[in-house]
Amino acid sequence: MDCELNVTCLNIEGYVEVDKYRYVYFVIMFIIYLLIICFNSTIVCLIWIHKNLHEPMYIFIAALLLNSVLFSTNIYPKLLIDVLSEKQIISYSACLFQYFIFYFLGTAEFLLLAAMSYDRYVSICKPLQYPTIMTKTNICIFLVLAWFVAACHIAIPTILSAETKLCNFTLKGIFCNNALYGLYCVRTSVITVYGVFALFDLLILPFLFIIFTYTKIFIIAYQSGREVRRKAAETCLPHLMVLISFSCLSIYDIAIVRVESSFPKTARLIMTLQIVLYHPLFNPLIYGLKMKEISKHLNRLFCPARIT
Repeated sequence: MDCELNVTCLNIEGYVEVDKYRYVYFVIMFIIYLLIICFNSTIVCLIWIHKNLHEPMYIFIAALLLNSVLFSTNIYPKLLIDVLSEKQIISYSACLFQYFIFYFLGTAEFLLLAAMSYDRYVSICKPLQYPTIMTKTNICIFLVLAWFVAACHIAIPTILSAETKLCNFTLKGIFCNNALYGLYCVRTSVITVYGVFALFDLLILPFLFIIFTYTKIFIIAYQSGREVRRKAAETCLPHLMVLISFSCLSIYDIAIVRVESSFPKTARLIMTLQIVLYHPLFNPLIYGLKMKEISKHLNRLFCPARIT
C-alpha cells in the first residue's frame, strides 16, 4: 500500500517482527475476527427471530453485541491487510476516521451498559411500573441517545485533531487510538481539557450511574425473597462481568499513551491487542452462557438431539 502524492501517511510500528511472523499474525487475527462475527451475530439473530426475546433486556444485549461487531470491523480488516503488506502504513485521514469509530463505539458501549443497568433497576426495584417506563418508544430513545451522544462527543476531538500540526509520522501502535496524540508537535490545551471533560462525561458518569443502580438492586434483592435474589443474580451478574471487563480494557487504552517509548514494544502490543480481543469475543460467551433464555435457544440450535 503506497500513499498518493499530497496525502499525509503514517507508519504503523506497533508490530513485533511482523516480517518473521506475518502469517502467524494473519491466521490468529483472522480466526479471532471470524469468531467475533459468528458469536455475536448468532445471538443477535436469535434475539431477532424469537419473540420471547423481544424484551428490553435482550434488545439492549443485541445492541451491545451489534456494537461489538462494528467495533471489531473497524479494526480487524485493516490489521489483516497490514500484516500481509510489506509496509504498514495508513493515511492520516483514514487514521482519524478509525480513531473516531473506535472511540465512538467504545463510549457508546458504556452508555448502552448504563441503559441496561437502568432497565434492570426498573425491572427489579419498580416491577409494577416496568411496562409503562420501558416502552418500545423509550427503548428506541435510549439506543439512539447512546450512539448519538457518543458520536457528537467524539466528533469534536477528531475535528480538532485534523487541524493539529504533525511533527512525528510514526504511530506507536497497530491501529489509531489515543497513541495518535504522540504525533502532534504540541498538544493543544483545548484537546487536553476536552479530553478530561469527555472522560468524565462519557465514562466516569455512566460508570457511577451503573454502580448506583446495581447497589440499589442488590439492596432491594437482599431485603426481598429468594425469587427476587435469584432474578437479580441471573440478569445482573452478566452485565457486571461485561462492565468490569470493559472498564479494565478502557484503563489499558488510557494507560498505553502514558507509557510512551519506555514501555517494551512487545508488552505494548499485547496490551493493545487485549483492547480489541477479549471484550468483543467474550461478550457473547458471557450472555450466551449466563442468560437462561439465550442459553436455551443456543442449546436448541446447536444440540437439538438433547432437547426433549
